[in-house]
Amino acid sequence: MDIQTDRERHLLEQIEQNPDINQASLADQLGVAVGTVNWHIKRLISKGYVKVKRANRKKLRYIITPEGIALRARLTVDYIDQQFRMYRRIRESVRNHIKNVKEAGYDRITIAGEGDIADICRLTCMEQGMQVVESEGVPILAVKGLSVDLEMEKSNAG
Repeated sequence: MDIQTDRERHLLEQIEQNPDINQASLADQLGVAVGTVNWHIKRLISKGYVKVKRANRKKLRYIITPEGIALRARLTVDYIDQQFRMYRRIRESVRNHIKNVKEAGYDRITIAGEGDIADICRLTCMEQGMQVVESEGVPILAVKGLSVDLEMEKSNAG
């Protein structure tokens, strides 16, 4: 899912939850400029996913159309599917790394990194019987963005 599609999914979710939300609040939530939100909303309006009504002289109300609700649902399902694919890909990668680590004679490993990907690494290590430690001289699963690299020293299997 590209960033544009993800923003539109988020905008549709927020508009559905709060039709009176303003573009400044949406921009804060997305971490983008108000002009970016404005561009996305105009796009959603032109495609028939959102309608705009004037609530009063200075206030607009965004109404998600049935087509917009269907799009939001489709984008949400795609997002969830993408996240599960990424989860399975990382798990498979870590399992392969653990296999290599075990073949090299190690029963312990260090995880370098934080966040969800590192948590997936820890879970996979536990399931594979690999002890996660914070010490030198053991292989390292290095979390780099959305990938995990194995860093092994050439000797000192333990």
